[in-house]
Amino acid sequence: MSNRIMAWVDERLPVTEMIKSQATEYPTPKNLNYWWNFGSLALFILIIQIATGVFLVMHYKPDAVLAFDSVEHIMRDVNFGWLLRYMHANGATFFFITIYIHILRGMYYGSYRRPREILWWFGVILFFLLMGTAFLGYVLPWGQMSYWGAAVITNLMSAIPVVGEDLVIWLWGGFSVGDPTLNRFFSLHFLLPFVVAGLVGLHIWALHAVHSNNPDGIDLEAKDNIPFHPYFTIKDFYGLGVFLIVFCSFLFFAPNFFLEPDNYIEANPMQTPAHIVPEWYFLPFYAILRSIDFLGQFSKLAGVLAMGGAIAILFVLPFLDRSPVRSFRYRPLSRALFWIFLVNCFVLGWVGYNPADSVILGGVPIVFVGRAASAVYFGYFVLLWFITQFGIEKPKPVPESL
Repeated sequence: MSNRIMAWVDERLPVTEMIKSQATEYPTPKNLNYWWNFGSLALFILIIQIATGVFLVMHYKPDAVLAFDSVEHIMRDVNFGWLLRYMHANGATFFFITIYIHILRGMYYGSYRRPREILWWFGVILFFLLMGTAFLGYVLPWGQMSYWGAAVITNLMSAIPVVGEDLVIWLWGGFSVGDPTLNRFFSLHFLLPFVVAGLVGLHIWALHAVHSNNPDGIDLEAKDNIPFHPYFTIKDFYGLGVFLIVFCSFLFFAPNFFLEPDNYIEANPMQTPAHIVPEWYFLPFYAILRSIDFLGQFSKLAGVLAMGGAIAILFVLPFLDRSPVRSFRYRPLSRALFWIFLVNCFVLGWVGYNPADSVILGGVPIVFVGRAASAVYFGYFVLLWFITQFGIEKPKPVPESL
C-alpha cells in the first residue's frame, strides 16, 4: 500500500527522485572533515530559534510598559517558559559560534573561490541578516542593556549625511526610543527569521549547483565522491550529539553565562548604565566602530562605514584572492596571515568588551589597541590580494585527485 501511494505521488510530484538526487545519493567529497559539520548545525539551530520564537511570541507583549514583565511572566508562570526563553537566548549565542566557524572554514579552505562566488555571497547576505535579527531580538526583553543598546546603535544612523536625523526619527517612531520602536523591532524580529530561512534554501540550492568544496580545494572526479547517506548523515549526527551535550550543559547548568546581568533590570531612560556593551558576537565590530575616534566631526560616519565595511569586504574576497590554489593547506604565507587574522579578531572582541577609556599595562589607552587591531583586520584582505596578485606566495604542489 505504501509503495502504491508513493508511486502515485512520484508520478505527480517526484519527491523520491528529489530526495535521492539532493540528499541520500548526493555526491559528496569523501575527504570532508568535521569542520564541514557546522553548516548543518547552523541549520539545526535556525530551526530551534524559529520554533522557540513562535512559542515565545504567544506570551510576549511588545509594549514598553509590559514587555519586561511579560518576559518575567514567561520565565516564572508559563509551563516550561524558562526553557523556551533560555533555549532561544543561548541558541543565538551558539548560532553565531557555528556561523563564525562556518565562515572561517570557508575562508581557510577557499570555499569562496570560483565557481562558488554566488554561494559565498548568499552566505554574507545571511550573515548581515542574522546580525540585524540578533540586534532586534536583543532589544525585546526591554532591560537596561536592551534599551540603551537600541539608543546607541540606532543613533549611529544620524551620521548619514542629509537624511541621517530623519532616518533615526523614522526608526524610533518618535523623538526617542520608546513604545513605537519596540513594536517595530518586534515585528521585524519575527519576520526576518523566515526571510533567513528562505535565503538558506537559496544557499543550499547554490551549494548543490556547484557542489561542495573540499579540504584540498581541488576539482574532483566522480571516483572522489561518495553518497551523502549514510556516510555524512552519520557524521552529521555525531557532530549534532557533541553539540547537544555542550549546548545542554549551558542550557541547564549555566543558562545566564552569556547573558548580561544589567538586562535583568527594567529599562530606565533616566539612568544610563556605567558601561554599555553589546552581545559578544558584536564586540569585534563594535571595537572597530569605537576605534575611529580621531577624525573630529567625521568620526561617527567613518566609524559606521568601517563597521559596515568590516562585513561588506567579505563580498569582494573572491576577487581579492588571486592565487591559483584554493586551500590554505598548500599556501604557507596565506595560512600564516589567516591565523594572525583569527587571533586579531579575538583581540578586537576583547577591546570591544572593555570601556573605551580604559588602559592596559604600561598606561597605553585601549583605543590605541583597537586602532591597531582594526588596521590588522583590514590589512589582512589587502595583504592577501598583494601576495597573490604579484606572485609573492609560492604554493606547494596540489594533488590532482584524492
